[in-house]
Amino acid sequence: MTKLTRFSVAPLHTMTRRLADVASGRVAPDLVITGARVLSTYSERILASRELWISGGRVAAVKPAGAHKALASGFALYDAAGGIVAPGLVDPHIHIESSMVTACAYAEAALLNGTTTIFCDSHEIGNVMDVAGVEAMLEDARQAPLSIFLTVPSTVPATSAALETAGGDLTPDKIAGLFDRWPEAVALGEKMDFVPVCMGDERSHAILAAALQRGRPVSGHVYGREFVAAYAASGVTDTHEAIDRDIADDLLDAGVWIFLRGGPPTTPWHSLPQAIRTITELGASHKRTAVCTDDRDADDLMLFGLDWVVREAVKAGMSPEQAWSMGSLHGATRFAMDGEIGGLGGGRRADLVLLDDGLKPQSTWYGGELVVDKGRITPLLDQALSRRYQYPKAAYATVKLPTQVKLTPELPTKACTVNAIKTALPGITLIHEKVAIEPANDWETLFARHGLCFVAVIERHGKSAGNVAHGLLKDFGLKRGAVASSVGHDSHNIIVAGTNEADMQTAVAAIGAQQGGVCVVADGKVRAMVPLPIAGLLSDKRVTEVAEEVKLLKTEWAEAGCTIPYMGFNLIPLSVIPEIRITDKGLVLVPQMELAPLFE
Repeated sequence: MTKLTRFSVAPLHTMTRRLADVASGRVAPDLVITGARVLSTYSERILASRELWISGGRVAAVKPAGAHKALASGFALYDAAGGIVAPGLVDPHIHIESSMVTACAYAEAALLNGTTTIFCDSHEIGNVMDVAGVEAMLEDARQAPLSIFLTVPSTVPATSAALETAGGDLTPDKIAGLFDRWPEAVALGEKMDFVPVCMGDERSHAILAAALQRGRPVSGHVYGREFVAAYAASGVTDTHEAIDRDIADDLLDAGVWIFLRGGPPTTPWHSLPQAIRTITELGASHKRTAVCTDDRDADDLMLFGLDWVVREAVKAGMSPEQAWSMGSLHGATRFAMDGEIGGLGGGRRADLVLLDDGLKPQSTWYGGELVVDKGRITPLLDQALSRRYQYPKAAYATVKLPTQVKLTPELPTKACTVNAIKTALPGITLIHEKVAIEPANDWETLFARHGLCFVAVIERHGKSAGNVAHGLLKDFGLKRGAVASSVGHDSHNIIVAGTNEADMQTAVAAIGAQQGGVCVVADGKVRAMVPLPIAGLLSDKRVTEVAEEVKLLKTEWAEAGCTIPYMGFNLIPLSVIPEIRITDKGLVLVPQMELAPLFE
């Protein structure tokens, strides 16, 4: 059987005569989907009583319903029974690693949700394995039954060796090499170090130049209206981090595309309802806005796909036709691929979704092949998913921990001030709180008085003599035991929080034994764990299996009392977001980009 991949459909330039013959009725199509209403993302209308003629995995034409009756036999017929046929969704900004599954496994959930194309930024695996990790994910993507393009990681490491230890260092020359070797490297990924960019940092601008001189667009990540002008002037032309109406408005007028990020209720990512108000309240056009998911774990990926984000846009005031266009055509247009995907015009890939009236996907065609039918994957897709890419052995050996390391600081012997990390929902930004503590005989007393618990970050790339940094979290809510993760953004060192040294050691040991993972420990026992043996970031299982593991993890996470979800916990070491972070080098103050002591 021919593999079901992006390459299963021949390039348009090889098919134009055939498609013209089919569209003109001289040659029969391979497939006719009849009895449909067609959602046109070009005119933003739903066209009644239509059918689609498909040939060679591409749309030959949209015709009046019943037009196929004038054709000779020899084609397959699918009755849409009055449903809405729309172009497959295009996600312009995602991180596959957040799903904890490989690209091949990710395809299953995406197609169930009507998503047929994604643009991924693989900076997580780049932070762990440098260029080798990015290229392994590209090989994975080439074997997936999904169209996957790369926005080349631009900020690896997120800061500098003075502030954190990463496994990778993607220099301007390395980034240029990825663009030159891989045709699917279509843009520069989110430039997270927006403060250095705006301050004219030489390395940051050399990375921007590697993309711009090749005619590749640059994706962004920015907070603060005061940075918009300099950021746009540096060549950045999209961002998914518009968190409110006013900065979204500034960005649009500065020529920056807005990707409205829809995040499920269990995460801190749901900025769409506020940012979309630039359209619904201030009258901005939606022509340069798209919707995206950004981060989804395996569980949320199944429940809150890009189709869900589109429906959230409808709830926020967009028409169904506008919202679906923002989920398909607009993302394609941003990356200059609207001649290939994002609509149902002649010559486009036959990446199609059959919707009910609530815009809920029922069936999905990928390159003209039926891969989801009535909400279930077809045998064709099941077979394709059984042949997942095998990552190289080096990817299974990235967690290199010191043999002995103390995870908790010494108890202060006199009154002092703690530079504490205060956590609060939604969990993206962290508050720097100075907590005055008095002498005590044990940590438990101080924890009870001030709402504190331990946190530590351990370098896991084998690049130091076992760096470990100690900190204290405030209001994290942990009642017992410990929680730990090898997905400590962005350098992906081990982060562990706990109420006692023993359970923290158990949690770190469990992660080391599995070569990565996220776990909850209590009374010396692992209560839940998602093993992530590939680069300490990914499982090698099917997405449905990992989703079940994540569900149990979330249950135990809540039982432990954690006040922010585990994906927010993973952000605690992310040293480019205000106000205070912890890396393997210590406490980092943002945006000052300075190290601070734990006690002073």
